[in-house]
Formats: sequence, structure tokens, C-alpha cells
Amino acid sequence: MRQDLKDRFQVMAQRELPRLRRFALHVCGDVHQADDHVQGTLERMYVAWPKVHDIAYPGAYLRAILLRYELNERRRSWRREHCTDQLPERGYESTSGADLGLDLARALSGLTTRQRAVVVLRYVEDRPVAEVARIMGTTPGTVKRQSSYAVARLRHILGECFEETGGGRQ
Repeated sequence: MRQDLKDRFQVMAQRELPRLRRFALHVCGDVHQADDHVQGTLERMYVAWPKVHDIAYPGAYLRAILLRYELNERRRSWRREHCTDQLPERGYESTSGADLGLDLARALSGLTTRQRAVVVLRYVEDRPVAEVARIMGTTPGTVKRQSSYAVARLRHILGECFEETGGGRQ
């Protein structure tokens, strides 16, 4: 690759890295896995960079790559067997409003990968439906439907969390 393309890639990667890491963390739910996905995404973008260096929104392109990367990893992990010596603990207690972020992170983990991506793009990054559809390579109607399903599921999950801890609606 020419040096000018390498320099432009480095500038783009430095500019997009914080947002890409935040997106990956919200989609994956695990900081180590998110870092691995960001690295894999940047590797794929680097390989494609000579062809795509003139795109208008490299951040959107990176998010689309990361989303495909996550979906592929999920497919692979479904085929793997995960053995443990102990059963995972089921419950947890939320003690204050400060734990709402933890509650939300746990609730997001109850969504499908696509639903998490839609929620993060629409409500965390505050992107319009058309842009989310473009990033995800789908139609605006699918984004709206996934948003609706995801929000309903989040309400259900968060409602259970608040009922278990005695918080929420009376």
C-alpha cells in the first residue's frame, strides 16, 4: 500500500477508534471481546482500504464490518461447547439508581446481536432510521421492527430486574 494511503488510514482509524470501541462494547457486552472485534474490524478495513479510502462515511463502514464480524463470531460460538465446573449464578440484586447502567448492560445481553446493534445505533448513538438501515445493510422497516421488538424485550427484562429488587412501579 502507498504511504499516503497508510497515513490516511491511520488518521481515519485514530478518529474513529473511540466511537468504534464504544459501539463494539455495546454490541458485544464484553470489553475484551469488543477489543478483539475492533482489532479484527480494523484489520479488515486495512485490507480493503486501497479500494474504499474515498468513502464518505468510514465510521459507518467500520460499524457494518464490526456488526458482520460479531454475527459471524456468534454463529461460530453456537457450534462450540462451553463446559464449566459450576452452574452460573442466576440472580443479582440492584441496590440503587446508580446500578441502572449495569441493569441496562445485562438487559442488552438478553437481546439478539442485531437487536443490540439497532438499539445502540438508534438510541445510544442517536442515529436516524435510514442511517441505521444503511449501516446494517437492511431496510428502514426492518430497523423499525427490530427497534420495536428490542425495546419491548428491554422493558420486559428491566421490569423483571426491578420486580426482583423491589424497585420500579408500585
